[in-house]
Amino acid sequence: MKNHVVCLSTTNYHPLPTRKQNVMSRLRGAEVLYFDPPVSIIAPLKDKKASAYISKYKQPGEKVEGHENITVYALPPVLPFFNKFRWVNKLNQKRQAAFVRKKMREHGFGDETVLWCYSPSSCDIVEHVPHSRLVYDCVDRHSAYKGHITPEVVDGMERDLAKPADQVFATAVGLAETLEKINPTTKMIPNGAAYEIFSRVQTEKDTLRCPEDMKDLKHPVYGFVGMLQECIDYALIEKLAKERPDATIFLIGRTLPGVDLSHLKQYKNIVFHGLVPQPELPAYLSQMDVCLNVFRAGALSKDVSPLKFYEYLATGKPVVSTREPLQVEDFKDVVYIAHNEDEFLALCDEAARENDPEKTAKRLAYGEQCSWTERVRQMEEVLYKKGVLHESPDE
Repeated sequence: MKNHVVCLSTTNYHPLPTRKQNVMSRLRGAEVLYFDPPVSIIAPLKDKKASAYISKYKQPGEKVEGHENITVYALPPVLPFFNKFRWVNKLNQKRQAAFVRKKMREHGFGDETVLWCYSPSSCDIVEHVPHSRLVYDCVDRHSAYKGHITPEVVDGMERDLAKPADQVFATAVGLAETLEKINPTTKMIPNGAAYEIFSRVQTEKDTLRCPEDMKDLKHPVYGFVGMLQECIDYALIEKLAKERPDATIFLIGRTLPGVDLSHLKQYKNIVFHGLVPQPELPAYLSQMDVCLNVFRAGALSKDVSPLKFYEYLATGKPVVSTREPLQVEDFKDVVYIAHNEDEFLALCDEAARENDPEKTAKRLAYGEQCSWTERVRQMEEVLYKKGVLHESPDE
């Protein structure tokens, strides 16, 4: 008998895989209904692209290519300000629950379902959706988000979701410390990497073709892959560009709303590339001499588990990192960790000169240990032991 899992995600299944997609696609013996997060009914006022998503919930579910056990649905749009006013969230979640129940019936899901949540707002859907077990997988300090939220409301919703959960997972030390006070089942399992994709930087280094837009770059190339968000230390990136004018800083990723990077665009050796589909990333990473993991010092350092860091390890490439987040210290034998701006520059130079096959091999080994396959195995071990999931006879 397969495990029936309803996943209420905070990330659309397409186009960029994060923890949610990687976990759901690797759960063994599971049939998954994956619900993309809803958009607000006023979202099109700020972003015209959101208009197409408003009615997407009316479309049939999408089977995921290569993972036919996963069906993806969009949820109906919601009223705004649900992270400010709990009563708004309750109205939204009651409507969402009716839609989820309908899809569950269509797929033959019943009371045995495992409800797997990623957002504190899901606390108010729990009582309206049939399930036998509840899992909360916390990946962010949700009350620290910018925008129309009241932190106390969000923290209250998280407490109400975590407390009755049969299992709570957290990606980082700070999140785990908060949640284990609410639910002692809390176990920290950090993010991971799609090792089978990123290790191609080494296993296929002789055959990966150089992307056209990287052919004429000056080396060394210092690369960054990830969302360009507020917690990134842009002062370090600017210092590197200014002090090393003959190098290239190549930034792959989307700039999040509210992040002003206009001051960096004056530097001709900084390239803003935008998003790259994950299957194409190895070709870009293969042309980078050094990978950068640069977070600003601050309270969120204990709350972050950056995907990019584990993906970098899986490439075997030299990595220069700030001390943030704390998890980088676990890999100090193969990662260049800078404590200030001057040390950052010196370590960037040292990393660019590195020619150490032993370090490359060790980074690859760490990358495999931190693979999504291994992370999900750790989750399953906990969930099998508790009876939250059951092992199939052929596993």
